[in-house]
Amino acid sequence: MAIHPSSIVDDSVAIGEGVEVGRFCVIEGNVVLGSNVSIGDFSLIESGATIGSRTKVGTYCKIGSEAQVGGDCRFTAYCEIRSESVVGDRVSMGSRCTLSAGTIVEDDVIIKYGFVATDTPDLHFNESKVTCVLRANSLYGANVTIMPGVTIGRGSEIGASSQVRHDVPDGEVWYGNPAKFYRKAEDDE
Repeated sequence: MAIHPSSIVDDSVAIGEGVEVGRFCVIEGNVVLGSNVSIGDFSLIESGATIGSRTKVGTYCKIGSEAQVGGDCRFTAYCEIRSESVVGDRVSMGSRCTLSAGTIVEDDVIIKYGFVATDTPDLHFNESKVTCVLRANSLYGANVTIMPGVTIGRGSEIGASSQVRHDVPDGEVWYGNPAKFYRKAEDDE
């Protein structure tokens, strides 16, 4: 375990073997860090968050309270995973990506830089938030925006600079602003 002396780690944090915490990090109470987790410089891990084994959190990242991050994930610089989001195993995010509170990301999702999964209050239900779901094995180009309440299907691909306003079925390629169906994903042969 290697925690830089400039970082602040609450005494209640559960720390696995081989964890590395960079410079000027803050890790709040009741956080769980699996084995061989790496936290980059200037990162914030809020109370109650869980980070799975072998996950690498880049510099200037924030993982919100009660967020759950799986194992073998990779987040580069300036990523924000907001409160109560659930991120599966083997998820990769490029720099400057944001998952709004409560977003669900399943296993084996690859997201390029500048991505945003948005949310919005549902005024019919005491302002509870409507969030996004990114199903397993889906792929996202750079600068993609997923609008509130949208679900992206398993094995689907979203092209760079797209704004997705409607649910995308499993195994389809969509792109554009607004994003539209282009072809089936298995046509990649």
